[in-house]
Amino acid sequence: MEFVLYEQKGAVGIITINREKALNALNSQVLEELEKTFDAVDLDNVRCLILTGAGEKSFVAGADIGEMSTLTKKEAEAFGKKGNDVFRKIETFPIPVIAAVNGFALGGGCEISMSCDIRICSDNAVFGQPEVGLGITPGFGGTQRLARLVSPGMAKQLIYTARNIKAAEAYRIGLVNQVVSAEVNEAGEVTVSAKDALMAAAEKMAAGIAAQAPIAVRNSKKAINDGLQVDMDKAIVIEEKLFGDCFETEDQQAGMGNFLEKDKEKKLKVVPFKNR
Repeated sequence: MEFVLYEQKGAVGIITINREKALNALNSQVLEELEKTFDAVDLDNVRCLILTGAGEKSFVAGADIGEMSTLTKKEAEAFGKKGNDVFRKIETFPIPVIAAVNGFALGGGCEISMSCDIRICSDNAVFGQPEVGLGITPGFGGTQRLARLVSPGMAKQLIYTARNIKAAEAYRIGLVNQVVSAEVNEAGEVTVSAKDALMAAAEKMAAGIAAQAPIAVRNSKKAINDGLQVDMDKAIVIEEKLFGDCFETEDQQAGMGNFLEKDKEKKLKVVPFKNR
């Protein structure tokens, strides 16, 4: 891979878009490498993924305008489909994906972050869908995921005005789950950079997810994703089936067995009130 790096730390995989000189902009090659990287993840051993961008300045600054500028209508539609196919793969990936957003997350960068389950950003992050200023619409799911995440009215405002927002506002409107700052000592010196603090927070969250019963986590993701596409009556049927699917598994039997054993031990240690 030329532009996508993959590292595995225990049960956590880290995918880095590594096109730093172009602010990690997405072109056809990056999209193809992302797809291949996700396809190659060892789902037997990896329980959570982190997606980030190389360097301090940018998560993903957007789709590659140089590549898009000469596209015909037919070619542009095909390019949009390529991006949508990859982002949909991320969105429906069996295990959770955390976007660790540093710096710019504009256009395709904002869109790929929204295809992830959870977004954590550094306090220097900037989000936006600036496409209408370039004479186009968001093309990698921005008109759909943003409206679902932050409300249709807010999505329309951000898209129609092409306005960028900073980390604090992204957190306020519910676009991101957490904002992480650099660590500074009493002398005002930076001891841990914003990017390093961001990755530490993302890895801590990913480790917490990886420590849970993997079948239950996967089924929870599928229940949420699939349930959001249908009405409530159909959604609870989806949940019922995935809930039932967890039973008779080693995870369920061990998890409930451990709970009951701990509860039994706790009760045995309780001193009756009359003997206190």
